[in-house]
Amino acid sequence: MTSSTPIHFVTSQTLDEKLEALPPMAQSWAKTHDFAARKGQICLLPSSDGSIEQVLFGLGAVNEKDGNPLEVGVLPTKLPVGTYHYANGAEVWKVEDLSLAVLAWYLGGYRFDRYKDAGKEMPELDWPEQVNRDEIQLLAKGSNLARDLINIPANDMGPDELEAITKGLADSHGAGLTVTKGDALLERNFPMIHAVGRASTRKPRLLDLVWGEEGNPKVTLVGKGVCFDTGGLDLKPSSAMLLMKKDMGGAANVLGLASMIMSAKLPVRLRVLIPAVENSVAGNAFRPGDVLQSHKGLTVEIGNTDAEGRLVLADAMSLADTEAPDLMIDMATLTGAARVALGPDLPPFYSDDDELVGEINELAKSNRDPLWNMPLWDGYDQNLSSEIADVNHISTGGFAGSITAALFLRRFVDQAKSWVHFDIYGWAPKAQPSRPKGGEAQGIRTLFALIRKRYGS
Repeated sequence: MTSSTPIHFVTSQTLDEKLEALPPMAQSWAKTHDFAARKGQICLLPSSDGSIEQVLFGLGAVNEKDGNPLEVGVLPTKLPVGTYHYANGAEVWKVEDLSLAVLAWYLGGYRFDRYKDAGKEMPELDWPEQVNRDEIQLLAKGSNLARDLINIPANDMGPDELEAITKGLADSHGAGLTVTKGDALLERNFPMIHAVGRASTRKPRLLDLVWGEEGNPKVTLVGKGVCFDTGGLDLKPSSAMLLMKKDMGGAANVLGLASMIMSAKLPVRLRVLIPAVENSVAGNAFRPGDVLQSHKGLTVEIGNTDAEGRLVLADAMSLADTEAPDLMIDMATLTGAARVALGPDLPPFYSDDDELVGEINELAKSNRDPLWNMPLWDGYDQNLSSEIADVNHISTGGFAGSITAALFLRRFVDQAKSWVHFDIYGWAPKAQPSRPKGGEAQGIRTLFALIRKRYGS
């Protein structure tokens, strides 16, 4: 390990012992600055020449083995420039949580600096020898890729740019990419993707990335790529459009997850489907009350043009379903109802596969990646009925909007051996440890762990 400043993690229970072990001057300094090992509290202990000799970081009143390692994600933003190491990380946490504490450093130190100088140079961390460096790097890179894509405003992240990012990712990992664009969507039977995106001057398209050997288990990721959502003819108020650059958060997250899978070279046959569109207003925009054909053949009555995400997902999921993947995952910034129910930090997920639900719950907990299982309640399916089409794409009532959206999507999945839907927010409305304000990766660390557990070597 190179010369670096030690960071000592201190709980309320170990506070007295830690202070007693310090030289008298350092003890006095810590007490003068009221260091009580409160959660997230930082104390910089100086040496005789005025430099930082060591850092104390409070974990709060927790058992030494149970402190949340992601809390340390505040350190990169609070510490002066320099090199640091975790002096007692292996004593405080088991290896899995120590790895999360290292990951927290890189998640917490994320900065979006495309348009503005991010400010001070960030401090560096010496890697603990117990931690798998390659894995932490691919998790951080995939998560921060998702954040970057969401943070880029729609003038620089439209369907063209999303296609270019996907092609770059495909090329860097030796994957293939097929793009179906504009009126070719109608020729190849993706009428709902075309209908949602046709009013924009930026042509709608379906991005289809394939990687891995054909004989491997088939894992298919589908991500909502609505690069900006005006609401269409059911126009959003201006205040509701301010964050609509994040409406491609599902696409951003599946690309982040795909980056993790391909970087780890997991033995799967990966497919990534992204319907990339902009929901705009023009004379040829689709209308409330229209009946659309779908890739599956179902007719869909449009109840509201501001519920466009499930339409483009449905066509992509129908295509994915035709090859009966072993696991299909779709991710979308789909409903405000999910945020009303669970807030921005806790995305709901839906699946009929109880075994899959159990695995996701377990891995979300161990990876400190908050997720919450919600029911695919069959009793609400009738709320999607239509008098003139096979299905209405929104509920006839104002209740259970996230559930009915999931039920609508389920109608387009028949052959997949296992399917799960994530209704994510894709945004951190305020800064938290390991989560700067802005675009956010949600659920993909859990899903990477799931795919590696199920299919990895």
